[in-house]
Amino acid sequence: MNPRAAPTRAEVVIIGAGAAGMMCAIEAGKRGRSVLLVDHAEKLGEKIRISGGGRCNFTNLDVRPEHFLSANPDFCRSALARYTPQDFLALIDKHGITWEERKHGQLFCVDSAQQIIDMLKAECDDAQVQWRMSTEVTSIEVTSIEVTSIEKHERFEIATSHGRFKSESLVIASGGLSIPQIGASAFGYRIAEQFGLAVTPLRAGLVGLTFAPETLAQFADLSGISIDAQVSCNGTNFREQMLITHRGLSGPAILQISSYWNPGLDVSVNLLPDRDAATMLDAAQASEKLLANVLGEWLPQRLAERWVAVNFENQPMKRLGATRRSEIAARLHDWRIRPSGTVGYKKAEVTLGGVDTRDLSSKTLETRKLPGLYFIGEVVDVTGHLGGYNFQWAWASGYAAGQAV
Repeated sequence: MNPRAAPTRAEVVIIGAGAAGMMCAIEAGKRGRSVLLVDHAEKLGEKIRISGGGRCNFTNLDVRPEHFLSANPDFCRSALARYTPQDFLALIDKHGITWEERKHGQLFCVDSAQQIIDMLKAECDDAQVQWRMSTEVTSIEVTSIEVTSIEKHERFEIATSHGRFKSESLVIASGGLSIPQIGASAFGYRIAEQFGLAVTPLRAGLVGLTFAPETLAQFADLSGISIDAQVSCNGTNFREQMLITHRGLSGPAILQISSYWNPGLDVSVNLLPDRDAATMLDAAQASEKLLANVLGEWLPQRLAERWVAVNFENQPMKRLGATRRSEIAARLHDWRIRPSGTVGYKKAEVTLGGVDTRDLSSKTLETRKLPGLYFIGEVVDVTGHLGGYNFQWAWASGYAAGQAV
């Protein structure tokens, strides 16, 4: 590619051809805008493809602002109200994709996540979106910010490994730091900082928690055991499956609470959320059975034995007085664990934090400091719970920007 060749012009350049980027391109293209989608990856939509165990949990029927974390919890309201799960379902149905509802309103493809990628690609093609895949962005410069009521001037020049591009609008949809093995990077945050936007603290979200060595030595060999539990931290709780792993804890309940956990905090685990442990232990107070065997009637036996060994002496029930039974019951409903950390971005489903929403319009996702520059999707400081919420934010923020660029 000749570096001195005249730049390719498009009214809108979108960097990042993931869920948010493609949705923005579709909407902008449908409005008659000339759109160029740029992505460094060779394969389109890899994060979509691997999501939901390959079936893509593409939205949730119950999407509310309280399902999202942000330094500004109200920021997501406008975009979510303007593009709803029903709007995305209409697009799914238009393409004949069969879907199913699972627990907690989660919606999945019946067949394959690839159908979502193919659908978005087809919609982009119908909107005459141009593509530049396997293309690295090397620099972005502002060439003009002069805008009049009559004329819009090209504002941005984007240098890439496949030439230069000029555009009136530039959308950053490059995602976060989660799953770097499929190409995630800090690109979007660097661009934000280049143009004077704040970035809130970043950390892995929806991610497994790790044990300190001494705790790991006690429980790691129970890897694979899963129980229904209620986990709590920082004033928030979730009721889901909890999985013991070779590094600590995972499973939906732990992934959810990980977004609220910070180093130094305990996670409280209610091992028997539907039972009154005190009543059940009192009912067995005259039994010759060992405590671990009684708990084994309610919990996996190996877990019961290890939990008792770590927390209490494994005695026959009839030797446990009322005070001791009360202590055991309280611990069963409030087992305190202090994680040592998380398994990191490599296994995280999302990135918490991002481009500070105080610098963005909640209606259009345009930056307040530089007209024509937009940030959408995961790169923004809006992070959903597990269960299709992050995809819905991608669709909604992409739609909002696509109506404005």
